[in-house]
Amino acid sequence: MELTFENRVDLSRLQAAVDGIRNEIRKIVVGQQSMVDLLIAAVLADGHVLIEGVPGIAKTLTAKLLARTLDIGFQRIQFTPDLMPSDVLGTSVFNPKSVEFDFRRGPIFSQLILIDEINRAPAKTQSALFEVMEERQVTIDGTTFIMEKPFLIVATQNPIDQEGTYRLPEAQLDRFLFKIEVEYPTTEEETLILSEFHGRNNVNNLHDISAVLSGADIAEFQAAVREIRIDEKLLGYIANIVGQTRSHTGLFLGASPRASIGIMTASKAFAAMNGRDFITPEDIKDVAPHILRHRILLTPEKEMEGISPADIVRQIIEKIEVPR
Repeated sequence: MELTFENRVDLSRLQAAVDGIRNEIRKIVVGQQSMVDLLIAAVLADGHVLIEGVPGIAKTLTAKLLARTLDIGFQRIQFTPDLMPSDVLGTSVFNPKSVEFDFRRGPIFSQLILIDEINRAPAKTQSALFEVMEERQVTIDGTTFIMEKPFLIVATQNPIDQEGTYRLPEAQLDRFLFKIEVEYPTTEEETLILSEFHGRNNVNNLHDISAVLSGADIAEFQAAVREIRIDEKLLGYIANIVGQTRSHTGLFLGASPRASIGIMTASKAFAAMNGRDFITPEDIKDVAPHILRHRILLTPEKEMEGISPADIVRQIIEKIEVPR
């Protein structure tokens, strides 16, 4: 017997939009469905994303395609070792006519910001992102500028290349809702990549991608996601998972309450994407690794054993009883 339920929140338009974004990105990107779904969930949950993977696996391309499906402002910033905070935020320039300083806005003043190779800029430049990522505002020379909504940062980094890179501060990592670790495609997917790229005459034409959502649509869907229900027992389940990261013997640093909030909001987005106005334990299990893996630090012993943060998160989730 098939179970049916009636939603209090109408999610039909949201689901149609999600399918539309997937279909547009699929025109060029083969596979990587998990990355695409997490990016869509981040938009719905109003959170920033860090994408990590080796070069050539469509990290930047997918982020650019996502931007094409959203009818909002877009800027790309290439982080380099010589990049200064003013190159990101903007700078005051003296105007001889008015005998005053005029503020010229930097590329951060947009709505979807793609930061390519974010770990190539030093700590001074990284610190310029702290306020805007958390508070969606920038303060320059005592004047505060509020960012236009929606505001989303999608950053990429290469985990292999260590020369000319800088470790991101923990406070900054904590501001990313998701850390998406992108894997190599399968042999079948890579064959399809070659076939489709050949069929497009070796060109990825981003102009073939159509906008699916406007800024007003995104605001409407984000409000709908906030209305998704969560049972009291599942709130305790999330708190228990995050709490275990603070007492686990294999971890030097556990996750903050921001991680708990992130799991809840991301679970709401996943539930909405699946046409439900309530969260299930499976939603929490699906999103938790992507939210916790960049917020915890392994002990030196676990690092030497080759254990990854994702392994620890899986151990914690498997150990905790799922509420019924």
